[in-house]
Amino acid sequence: MTGIKRLLTDTIIYGFTTIVSRLVNALLTPIFVNRLNGPAAFGVYTNLYAWMSMFNAFLAFGMETTFFRFLQKVKPEEKGKVFDHAFFVTLLTSLLLGITIYFTKDNIAIWFNEGGESADYSTYIQLFLGILIADALAVVPFAKLRAEGKAIRYGALKVLNITVNIGANLLFLFFFPQLIADSDFWRVFFAGWFQADWVLGNIFLANLIASISTLLLLLPQIFSLRLRLDKSLLKSMLWYSFPILIANISFIINEHLDKMMFPHLFEGASGKVDLGIYGAVSKIAVFISLFVTAFRLGAEPFFFSYAKNENAKKTYANIMLYFVVFMVVGMLAMCANLDWVKYYLSAQDPVKQAQYWSGLFIVPVLMFNYVLLGIYMNLSIWYKLTDQTRYGLYVSVIGAIVTIVLNIIFIPRYSYVGAALSTTVTYLCMISLSYFWGQKNYPIPYTVGKISLYLLSAILLSAIMQGPLNSNFWWCNLLLVVYVAAVGISEKAMIMRLWNGAAKAANQPSK
Repeated sequence: MTGIKRLLTDTIIYGFTTIVSRLVNALLTPIFVNRLNGPAAFGVYTNLYAWMSMFNAFLAFGMETTFFRFLQKVKPEEKGKVFDHAFFVTLLTSLLLGITIYFTKDNIAIWFNEGGESADYSTYIQLFLGILIADALAVVPFAKLRAEGKAIRYGALKVLNITVNIGANLLFLFFFPQLIADSDFWRVFFAGWFQADWVLGNIFLANLIASISTLLLLLPQIFSLRLRLDKSLLKSMLWYSFPILIANISFIINEHLDKMMFPHLFEGASGKVDLGIYGAVSKIAVFISLFVTAFRLGAEPFFFSYAKNENAKKTYANIMLYFVVFMVVGMLAMCANLDWVKYYLSAQDPVKQAQYWSGLFIVPVLMFNYVLLGIYMNLSIWYKLTDQTRYGLYVSVIGAIVTIVLNIIFIPRYSYVGAALSTTVTYLCMISLSYFWGQKNYPIPYTVGKISLYLLSAILLSAIMQGPLNSNFWWCNLLLVVYVAAVGISEKAMIMRLWNGAAKAANQPSK
């Protein structure tokens, strides 16, 4: 129980800052919904950020996971070298990609805008390039903070990043335009360098300011860098990280390819509108993804450090069950309250609002996909612990192929419904493959039957809430309370073990 308590503590520390940051950042979505000129403009926003996630994966080059793994493999006096080499790799990838994109930005802009006017897109790409490089160079310093147990500083920087981003957005979208509207002096002052109606560009500029600010505050970690190239260590780290890189890129394909390729698979004005609706309602499902993100931040260092314990496998199996129970309850809680959560996407223009709300029915599927993603993250630890990262590559590449094929088939026919269901099928395939290979190479006694029952109950109850109960607040929440009570009775032993373990740990004197 001590190991699980430590994981829970790390998850709460990292998760609190992550969730607070994301929740505060989520306040921007209603602002964007109102400020952008309808779902079509939100579709451009969704498409570009999906592509940015792909390039982020390339620039990071799998060095976050590699950094944690090699800290456990090298001698204590060589841990500094692990940071040096991990940061060097991200610096090199940033330079290479930065130069390539900068000199081809005009052609890229034409492709993004499907051959139309590309001047704005060219500027967007330059802003995104700055964001990409700043974020990539921050990956390893942030991992170093986690490895050193500096959770408070880590969290403070994450919160600061979001705060600066929100502050800059408020300045660019509201404060500056109001000054221009109210005063000839400010109209002249801002002329030539600020465009109030350039909403998308101002959103991206705010992000760039936040990313650069965060990177500057990470300079103390970066300045610990020592240029001491160890070819053997670098080769080993690259050999370990390359399959993770491919796996991460494949993961991005699984997660975001639908949004990346949507304009080319579902063409025309209706395609852009549907992408905007899909991107907006996905923001509601992101509330469930917050715990997945927080769990990953706390779990990855814990899984590596706990691997040598005698009961490690049993602990990993218990963690999987706890995770699924928590995620399923959270998903159903969101489903039960969609009738008022939908006002998150409210707009002053009733036509805009009706367009966004038309996609709410797909939210339970999107949330279930995040549950599946979290399960896969739990399962994937086996190949990282056994240094068999090639299996992560196999699973992710197969998943990417399934995603590509299903998106090509279903998006032109069923729009974002096809995109969401394609992701569901992909994650189920990846979970099955990872579990099959994992049990052969690093068997963990997962309670498969119980986990499957929880997943099926989540599907059934969310369908009842959206169907027969028609998202009625009172009936849906009554059903939720009954379900939570049933889970509490079923998992009474588990809850008591957690409670007693936490109480015992709290009563132990500090060392």
